[in-house]
Amino acid sequence: MKNNNNEINTHFLFEKVNYKILLIGIAVIALGFILMAGGGSDDPNVFNPEIFNFRRIRLAPTVVLIGFGITIYAILKNPHTTVNDVHAKQADPVQPSTTPKDEVRTGPKLQKRTT
Repeated sequence: MKNNNNEINTHFLFEKVNYKILLIGIAVIALGFILMAGGGSDDPNVFNPEIFNFRRIRLAPTVVLIGFGITIYAILKNPHTTVNDVHAKQADPVQPSTTPKDEVRTGPKLQKRTT
């Protein structure tokens, strides 16, 4: 989009908060992969059972999954809606009409239907 002053307006896909949460999620994923590293053996003929310890089998994959959850939350988060907006939508549902069939609403008064 261009203005009359030949300035280009850029519109980002996410807000600043979304990018911060996204970077935190990526950092958590990287931490999980760092926790998975190591445990190998220098000699290929010797087995190192350290590869099957708690940190590499349970903790690191859990940290990676949590990081993926954080990044998905960052993508789906809409910074323009607040908790009050959500509660306002839930508190004001559409009410069904309670007007009897033989009455018609016209202005502030109810009038009898003539058919």
